[in-house]
Amino acid sequence: MTQGTSTIRCDATLQAIDRWTILRLPEKTSNNLPSRGQVAVQGTINGHPFQTVLEPDGSGGHWMRVEGKLQRKARVSAGDTVRLDIEPSKVWPEPIVPQDLKTALVAAPQKIQDLWKDITPMARWEWVRWVNATSNGDTRKRRVEVSVSKMNSGKRRPCCFNLAACTDPDLSRNGRLLEPSAVA
Repeated sequence: MTQGTSTIRCDATLQAIDRWTILRLPEKTSNNLPSRGQVAVQGTINGHPFQTVLEPDGSGGHWMRVEGKLQRKARVSAGDTVRLDIEPSKVWPEPIVPQDLKTALVAAPQKIQDLWKDITPMARWEWVRWVNATSNGDTRKRRVEVSVSKMNSGKRRPCCFNLAACTDPDLSRNGRLLEPSAVA
């Protein structure tokens, strides 16, 4: 990352929620971002580069999951305070498409596959986020079906869900990021 005038810097403490290690951005840092929803960023943790999409916490702030690989490179874990340098990016990384949605897209008519390839990575993130935003298997199955149906009718984005809510069912309740677990 080239540090420019748009670099946002802060110190933040890594937190554990269940089995995940996350970094919740301080309010002042989050307020400098261009959106209350997801924001693509490139940055460093203790000088180690990464690219990710910051997630909304449902309270006007943002957080990110700190994967094991980055933790090992930066030699940090939950409870450690890190130096974060980030810059919002216009380039969105591709989302990891869950297997059920991927299978449905592969089985879908060619026009749906073409639409999926044509929409922006940001739009693909929204579809994935909407499908993933439930822990109920029946609801999830229905969302995959509805996604294909909506794309079949030309819809490029899912409709009608709060883009500023925390939608990870493992880490949130009622659209808000859970509080951290006690670090042993």
